[in-house]
Amino acid sequence: MTMQGRPEHDLPAPGGTARSAAGTAISAADVTATLRARLARLMPAVLEIRDDSAAHAGHAGAAGGGGHFSLLIVSQTFVGLPRLQRHQRVLREVADLLPHPVHALSIRALTPEEFPFQP
Repeated sequence: MTMQGRPEHDLPAPGGTARSAAGTAISAADVTATLRARLARLMPAVLEIRDDSAAHAGHAGAAGGGGHFSLLIVSQTFVGLPRLQRHQRVLREVADLLPHPVHALSIRALTPEEFPFQP
């Protein structure tokens, strides 16, 4: 799906691995694909997922096998919702992935009117 000429895509990922709650190795690509599938329920116009795990090497959560991810999601679903409720809506879709294989998830949840995001 595109919005304002921008394709839906993943940002480059370093390709590390995480561990599931059962302790089995899960590639960052698999975690990204799972996040993408779960968040599709929110009908995003833009969905960018980045694996930030390499930047957190040595962190206690990273040592335990949990990955660090950042996402930008733009959806009509967020219209009229304050930021906390937007984050809660995203977390509802992925709650069972926390804390393994996702240790940390940075969320930017915007409405189409708020995109493109200005830092």
